[in-house]
Amino acid sequence: MASKPSIPKGTRDFSPAEVAKRQYIIQIIKSNFEKFGFQPIETPSFENSETLMGKYGEEGDRLIFKILNSGDYLAKANATHLENKDSTKLTSSISEKALRYDLTVPFARYVVQHQNDIEFPFKRYQIQPVWRADRPQKGRFREFFQCDADVVGSKSLWQEVELVQLYDTVFTALGLEGVTIKINNRKILSGIAEVIGASDKLIDFTVALDKLDKIGEDGVKKEMIEKGISEEAIAKVQPLFNFTGTISEKINQLSVLLAESEEGIKGVEELRFICDNVTALGLSTAILDLDVTLARGLNYYTGAIFEVAPPKSVSMGSIGGGGRYDDLTGIFGLKNMSGVGISFGLDRIYLVVEELNLFPDTVRATSKALFINYGEKEAFYAMKAIKELRNSGLKVELYPDNAKVAKQFQHADKRNIPFAVIVGDQEMNTNTFSLKNLSTGEQVSLDFEGLKKRLA
Repeated sequence: MASKPSIPKGTRDFSPAEVAKRQYIIQIIKSNFEKFGFQPIETPSFENSETLMGKYGEEGDRLIFKILNSGDYLAKANATHLENKDSTKLTSSISEKALRYDLTVPFARYVVQHQNDIEFPFKRYQIQPVWRADRPQKGRFREFFQCDADVVGSKSLWQEVELVQLYDTVFTALGLEGVTIKINNRKILSGIAEVIGASDKLIDFTVALDKLDKIGEDGVKKEMIEKGISEEAIAKVQPLFNFTGTISEKINQLSVLLAESEEGIKGVEELRFICDNVTALGLSTAILDLDVTLARGLNYYTGAIFEVAPPKSVSMGSIGGGGRYDDLTGIFGLKNMSGVGISFGLDRIYLVVEELNLFPDTVRATSKALFINYGEKEAFYAMKAIKELRNSGLKVELYPDNAKVAKQFQHADKRNIPFAVIVGDQEMNTNTFSLKNLSTGEQVSLDFEGLKKRLA
């Protein structure tokens, strides 16, 4: 007996109902991307390995799915590496391509490759799948969609202000009230490390600080000491462990703490500009919060950093994130091309919206009405109406077979189709249609215009 087919761990099949809900979220994100002036692009599912490798750090490289060369991929393999079972060095000779890990590096490649055809500043959005050889768990998959919006070619902080508004607009449209948009600045983190005399320990310092809500103050201090950060240095950042107050109050505290760091003060002023203008313009339902422990890929970002947390009633990791990068395209030879971008985590957003039961009843992947098939004459009469209804944008269909009526009604019920349209001799003689509400059992006789109005 053949074994039951399966799919790889970390991937999923989506039912019609699930696809309809995903498309609902995507459409809201897409429409708001375009409302804010972003233009769509698409890049290939796989890139040349040299485009991706080395751009995400050692851990990122390990999570990139490599594609074996076509044909006899071992024919050109380095014999020494093969004999020594040195997989790291062997990979480059048997795999020249890889599935994209994210949308940002391919976007940087796109900008450099098409720089003569692009009008800068360039606002692009991209909604496509990416792949990571990660350990699957709740909210984390090996194949998932990213929904990115980036602006390159401008250093203006008004872009950050707009991106915060974009987050707010999208989550408000989805009904996700109480989403928290956390903000920090890479320069502030660098300034703190500088002030305490631990610039060479920047990564260790911020990685430990980022765990404050998980392991507490004592745990963070212990980890910092283990990483070689002195107790004297830790004492200087004591205010960070009790960093409370309004955004304005937090910024003032940072101004005092970072008074001796030019880099840190610059970060404070950038934060002040963004937060003051966002506050003045107002947000609909989202909450803006300054989180000095937020780090997000220190080797990647150079300015503002964003991370979005779902409503507190939901247990889920971040549902969005992003930040400013001053020289992303420099990795491909195009220097001084500043950019800033954010991403929406489609899969996690889906889980949150589902858990909070926020999908409208109108989000359905099924037809609005099923025409019951009583025979060829009746089917032809029905099909003429079906054609007109479809031309009006309505989702309707004919049961294809002249099967038992009970079976046809069962089919509509299992498909969650709300209405059945009955066409028999009486309806054809009077040029009408009998519309039955399958939830209430109510049945009415209507002419075509009346039918169209009821189904609209």
